[in-house]
Amino acid sequence: MICVTGDLHGDITRFRSPVLKKLRRGDALIITGDFGCIWDGSKKEKKMLKKLGKKKYNVLFAEGVHENFDLLEEYPVEQWCGGKTRLISGNLRQLMRGQYYTIAEKTVFVFGGGQSEENNSYLEPDDEKSWIKELPTDEELEEGLRNLEQHGNEADFIISYEPPARMIEFIDIGKTSRNHINTYLDKVLDTAKFKMWYFGKRHINKLIPPRYRCIFDAVDVADDTRLPKQKKQKPEKVKKEKPEKKTKKDKTAGEEE
Repeated sequence: MICVTGDLHGDITRFRSPVLKKLRRGDALIITGDFGCIWDGSKKEKKMLKKLGKKKYNVLFAEGVHENFDLLEEYPVEQWCGGKTRLISGNLRQLMRGQYYTIAEKTVFVFGGGQSEENNSYLEPDDEKSWIKELPTDEELEEGLRNLEQHGNEADFIISYEPPARMIEFIDIGKTSRNHINTYLDKVLDTAKFKMWYFGKRHINKLIPPRYRCIFDAVDVADDTRLPKQKKQKPEKVKKEKPEKKTKKDKTAGEEE
C-alpha cells in the first residue's frame, strides 16, 4: 500500500491521518517535497526524526525548495529498492532526484527539487547562495531520463515537486511563467507511460483528470494493494560457546604435571 501527501514544512501533525493507520510494514508514505523536518539540526529535531524512522511503514520524501540542503548532504547515500536514497533514520529516507524504485511492489520514478519563487537569478554563474542547491544539476536531469529509459520508460507512479509545464495552466489559470524544470518534466510526460503523477509545491489539492494530482495537505491512497504481513526481522543472536567441562582424567593429568 502506498500513500502520498504534499508539502509538510516540518508539520508532523499530518502523520495523524486515519489513512496512515492502515499502512503495514513494507508499505510507504511518500511526500512530494518541502519535507522541512531537517532544518536546524537540534536535539529536538533529531529526536523527532528518530521517532518518524521508527514507524512500521517507510516514510519517504523527495526534496522541494524549502529544505536545509547542507544538512541533508550530511546523511549517507545508499542504494535502496533499486535507486539512490539518503538514509535519515530507520524507515525514514530521502528519495533522490531522477531515481527509479520498486516500492511496495510498485514502480516509482522520483524527481525532487525545483525553483522557489524568490529565486529568479539561478543562471548567474558566480552566485553561491545556498538556494542554488534546490536546482537539479544537468547530471541529475540526464540521469533521470536514462533511468526511465532503462526501465522501458514506464512506471506505476511519478512523484515530483514541480509540475510539468503543461499542468501549470490547469492549476493557475492565465499563468504562463515556467522554469526549465517544468519544461524537463514535460519531456518526461511525453516519454513515459504511467498510472498517476503526483506533484506538490502549489499548496492546493486538485485532481487534473485523468492522471495528474496536485497535492498539498491531503493524504491520498495511491495504491491499496495489501502486502502480506511481514514479521519484524530480529538480529540473530550469536550463541556463546560453553567452556568444556574437565573430566576426572583431565584433572588427574593436570595434578601429575
